[in-house]
Amino acid sequence: MNRRHFLGTSAGFAMLGAPPLFAASNPIRLPSKHQTLLKARKRRIVMQHDVFWVLLNYLKMHPNGGVPFAPFRDVVFSYADDPETQIDAIWWDIGGNAVGSVYPSKVFQPQVHPLVKRWHDEGVDWVKELINETRRRRLEVFWNHRISEVDILPEGGHAKQPSPLKVENPDWVLPVSWWPHGMWNLAAPGLRAHKVAVLREIATRFDLDGIQIDFARHVPCLPVGRQWEMREHVTEFMRMVRAMLLAVAKKRGRPFLLAARVPQTLDGCRADGFDVKTWAEQHLVDVLTLGSRTMDVDVEGLRAAVGQNVQLQPCFDDHHTTDGYRYASIEFLRGVFANHLQRGANSVVTFNWSMATPEVAKTVGGEIAPLTHQVAFKEIGDRRTLAGKDKCFAVERRGGYPWADGFFNRNDTAPLPLKLDGERSAAKLTLHVSDAPPADRTKAGLTLRCVLFQAKETDSFEIHFNGTPLSVTTRDPNWKDPQIFSPAPQRTSGGKGIYKINPKQQLLRLECAVPRKAWRLGVNEVAIRVASRASAVDSAVQLEKVEAHLNYDQD
Repeated sequence: MNRRHFLGTSAGFAMLGAPPLFAASNPIRLPSKHQTLLKARKRRIVMQHDVFWVLLNYLKMHPNGGVPFAPFRDVVFSYADDPETQIDAIWWDIGGNAVGSVYPSKVFQPQVHPLVKRWHDEGVDWVKELINETRRRRLEVFWNHRISEVDILPEGGHAKQPSPLKVENPDWVLPVSWWPHGMWNLAAPGLRAHKVAVLREIATRFDLDGIQIDFARHVPCLPVGRQWEMREHVTEFMRMVRAMLLAVAKKRGRPFLLAARVPQTLDGCRADGFDVKTWAEQHLVDVLTLGSRTMDVDVEGLRAAVGQNVQLQPCFDDHHTTDGYRYASIEFLRGVFANHLQRGANSVVTFNWSMATPEVAKTVGGEIAPLTHQVAFKEIGDRRTLAGKDKCFAVERRGGYPWADGFFNRNDTAPLPLKLDGERSAAKLTLHVSDAPPADRTKAGLTLRCVLFQAKETDSFEIHFNGTPLSVTTRDPNWKDPQIFSPAPQRTSGGKGIYKINPKQQLLRLECAVPRKAWRLGVNEVAIRVASRASAVDSAVQLEKVEAHLNYDQD
């Protein structure tokens, strides 16, 4: 029997020091050093840093060999090295394979990127170097473990054949609608044991502050339709990882934190089989990263479920961005993160953001993104640096993420786009606003913007903000938005982020000034109704975007 199969047996399970399946129900007792560190640990911005894809591009830039590590190393820290940055932590997302192993691995070694081998032969362990450089900068450093990554070729691209582990252990694999080789099945004891072994190797090899179990890549990790019924399998896995990390921490004499990335609502966690309330009650997790590509995160609801001892940090992915807002303005980013902090987040997470200015990033093949990222890294981690700055608050849109059989990442419950119900009832939407109307002489104006498809200039609408009727101050029947594709289907998120304006597009933009007395800190209700139309046979009006633009002007 080979080692991989042995790990899936009862003997192999016992060898790993794991308790019998579901036997442990009492809370794990955390050492006092661990509790003290967790209470003291403060972060503003966590940069979840996916540099594997940069590595792929970097090698392509050197077809004739001679691929130096030092320039690559320096560029990936570019924004983190800015003296004004609020980045306090880098959580490295660099596995680059479906298993999440490092190179060379004594647990399981899949094929690896040729540049990783080349650097290793030259005496450079690129993972260790990046982790040590993070620690040298006195930044918190975590390893982000994608729980169920797709099968990727060493040189990039999707593999035509599944990982050998999937072939040898078919019970470790779940069939899914979107990936032919299936996803990892945490209901399989052997898989759980194998993953703990992989994570133990990482925890003992590198000088890390913690590990994050990233369930965003991908769901499902339990049989579809039975996720909540089978939730204890994921809870057992989290218990195993926690026990392993506590053992590592005891041996090294320093705490080892554990985080998990889960959906942005309690209902979403339930749908995917993540019993975060039990995780908190049994002390199985220290930090929950909430969501990935959403701007509407239920921090309050999750806080009520897990209590004050688990730190909560919403995440915003600006590559697979929430639909319709890829590479949006700095005002939009301020609004997203100001809302997170106002709702009680301990910190915030950026994922798939640029690591340097376009001029610098292109030297190693990094993603070319607007300079809004550079500005945001100096502002979005602290309510004080966001105070008094212009912001845009928006209602979430659906679509754009087909790579999930479950809740995570899909934004299926988002309210927009929304067909308006003729002239009968008003559509009601929730809009979060992080800033209260100023009580002093500061000039601040809030403007509500509604963007509609298949509406005509002659159509009339009734709009209310927290019950206060608003008057339309701007009516633009020729508005263009390159990220709205109606009547065509919405595009899949990601790509290069370059959108061209359709000159034939005709959207109706309505803007209304919101009186100070009408707007509130936190939750606001927007109601919109079609009051009249020129023709009853016209296609239904579709509400595409709802935004509130906050502009400050100091006296």
